[in-house]
Amino acid sequence: MSLRLLLVEDDRELRSTLRSALMVDGCDVITAASLSEANAIYSQTQLDSETKTQSFDLILLDLGLPDGDGSELLHRLRRRQNTPVIIISAREAEGQKIELLDAGADDYLVKPFSLGELLARIRVAMRHRGANLRPAITRYEYADLCIDLANHSVNKKGETIHLTPTEFNLLARLVRSAGQVVSHRQLLVDVWGQEYLDHTHYLRLYMGQLRAKLEQNPARPEFLLTEPGIGYRLLDNNPE
Repeated sequence: MSLRLLLVEDDRELRSTLRSALMVDGCDVITAASLSEANAIYSQTQLDSETKTQSFDLILLDLGLPDGDGSELLHRLRRRQNTPVIIISAREAEGQKIELLDAGADDYLVKPFSLGELLARIRVAMRHRGANLRPAITRYEYADLCIDLANHSVNKKGETIHLTPTEFNLLARLVRSAGQVVSHRQLLVDVWGQEYLDHTHYLRLYMGQLRAKLEQNPARPEFLLTEPGIGYRLLDNNPE
């Protein structure tokens, strides 16, 4: 998936776990630990177009927040927009579920839940909005190379390859689109941020470093392929 999500959850450990897992799946995750923080972030996205603030594709919303109830944000959202909202809460009373679903929530997940189920519910919510998302690729194996994004590991010929955080993020972005060309622009935005659009030398530098660590012959790469004038592509490990 490639979505921008707002995660509203006051439990620090769960918030961190969900954020990390969703980022592995290719999501850009902004977090809030309270109702006031979530309201402030949401208000920022409503500013005029000169701010260039990107809105959220989906919101994951806890109810029991330290300074109020998450349902207040749901009602506020529904007065202005139709952003998908999935409630994540320990509350399991049927009456409240029905009330919030009728108020505009797209789904209601009772804690504890599995990451797989959450990701599936996200795909369903987005599909109802016309976006047919595929599960993200998080594991790549080809010949003697194995990349596991969930476990943050890269192995070649059975040996662990140590990557810098930026090298790993660049490789992860290519893994999630294995077999597809990812443009220079998209890589710069996803790995470094919008403000680095003109820094194409970063790509050349880090791609060179990745090839030096992963390729048998960096001058003639087998995995990390260049598409001249367009971008880079990780060799498809599952050709049809």
